[in-house]
Amino acid sequence: MSHDRYTRTAVALHWLVALLIFVAFPLGVYMHELPVSPERLRLYSYHKWIGVTIFLLVAVRLTWRAAHTPPALPAGIAAWQRRASAIVHGLLYGLMLAIPLSGWLMSSAKGFQTVWFGVVPLPDLLEKNRELGELLAGVHQALNFTLLVLVILHVAAALQHHFIERQPFLQRMGWGGKA
Repeated sequence: MSHDRYTRTAVALHWLVALLIFVAFPLGVYMHELPVSPERLRLYSYHKWIGVTIFLLVAVRLTWRAAHTPPALPAGIAAWQRRASAIVHGLLYGLMLAIPLSGWLMSSAKGFQTVWFGVVPLPDLLEKNRELGELLAGVHQALNFTLLVLVILHVAAALQHHFIERQPFLQRMGWGGKA
């Protein structure tokens, strides 16, 4: 594996988590507007399963990253862009952990246990508390929309570097030929 590309494991984890986020976010928006019904409860279960899976995969990804140094940014990247990249990546990782955790806390406070894939019951993290559950719902929503903004910035920056500045950003993350 080239030193200017992420490892296959890092690439696989990146795209798997991205795919799950691209499913979980619109699902969350859609199901939130549904009337109480068996379909809504089923979709909430799927949404929780995806959230727990994202949390676990991000934990694996951070563990992998700690043991495998990511490739350096290309030399032509400005110092302010390097700082911005580090900040955005740190926020992305933090949100990918905080969002599932906030959903789990919210579910606990609202009195709905999280059962991963309908098989593994996760312990409630909080006592049932309607007011706290509503507060955490707002936190969960705000974190998700913050993640949406950061993902848009992340994708826009990668595309700008790749297509406008002709830097090998997409190849670094597994798209196309050698970087």
